[in-house]
Order: sequence, then structure tokens, then C-alpha cells
Amino acid sequence: MAVGWPVELVDGDVRLRPLRRRDADAWMMLRGRNLSWLEPWDATSPEPVRGPRPSFGQFVRALSAQAREGTALPFAIQRADRLVGQLTVSSIQYGSLRSAAIGYWVSQDVAGQGITPTAVALAADHCFGVLGLHRVEVNIRPENAPSLRVVEKLGFRDEGLRERYLHIQGRWCDHRTFALTVEDVPEGLVERWRRRRATP
Repeated sequence: MAVGWPVELVDGDVRLRPLRRRDADAWMMLRGRNLSWLEPWDATSPEPVRGPRPSFGQFVRALSAQAREGTALPFAIQRADRLVGQLTVSSIQYGSLRSAAIGYWVSQDVAGQGITPTAVALAADHCFGVLGLHRVEVNIRPENAPSLRVVEKLGFRDEGLRERYLHIQGRWCDHRTFALTVEDVPEGLVERWRRRRATP
């Protein structure tokens, strides 16, 4: 099922737009500056990777192909005109499940400023309102306090622990699953987030 790619989603100075090959320099610089902040949570392959690593262009092409096929949405996160992170909607499924997973990272220097919750809310509303999905989930390492704070701010439901769920930095790691269904946010997740931010 087509997802209508490319897509841009905006709220205030936060923008989700397609990740592009010309983002290579900014993306690589951002990841390099944030290596110690991001590496503990990066997924790895349980099998040895042979041959050269894919280039950034190959990485973007693979994600863009998934977007055209309707299985993923690879977004760059921008604040104003600056690239500050990435959000990917993956595992998009229709049929009787109608579900997707959201993963994200942002630069440490903008963490805690409401950018990531806004980005997740924009993506979730797009999944519910445009793609017609019923459920979105976020899977987070129990030790990843900043990421746990994002789903807490947005009111995601904690659905419990998935043991040895994902391969991270050479070992199988537990994750907690957080989810929302469309019935949970009839007002839209962006609107819910705006109200929560406005409440003293």
C-alpha cells in the first residue's frame, strides 16, 4: 500500500522531511559529535558484517526504497533550518494489524527541549490520520532515561518488557514497549502534546 512519499510534517519550528543524500555531511558530522551519546543504543548485527559498510548514499537509497514500497518513512528532524536528528517509522503493516514502530535519535545539545516529543507526535498523527494505522509503538532500552522521558511526556502506554528483544552493541538487550492506538488520542497526539506543554 502506498504511503504517499515524500512527506513533510511541521509543527512550529520542528519539521520532519525526507532524509536526503545531500544530508551526508551534516548527518555524519552530527553523528560524530554525538557518538558517546548515541552509540549505547545503536542496533547492531548479530552476524559479522563482511565487506565495506554501505555509504550514506546507499543508506538513504535503501530507506527511500522502503518508503516507496510503503514499509517505512525515513525522516530527518529539523529545528528551523538545522538538522538535529532522525526519526524512522518502520515495520508499517496493514491488514488486521495496521501497526508501525517509531524509532528516533537527536543531538544531545537539543535533548530535553521538546523537539523529539513533537517529532514523534507528528509522525504518530500521520500514521493514524493519513496512513489509517491503528497502533504505533516505541521500543526503548530500560536504561535509556532520555528516550523514556519522551514517551512519558506523550502519554504512551507501557506494555511491559520484551526480553532480549534487539541486538545492541554486540548483545541481545531487553526493551520496554510503549504504544498508543488511535482510540487513545481522538484529539491527535500533537494537540495532546501542545496542551501538556501549556499546563504549568
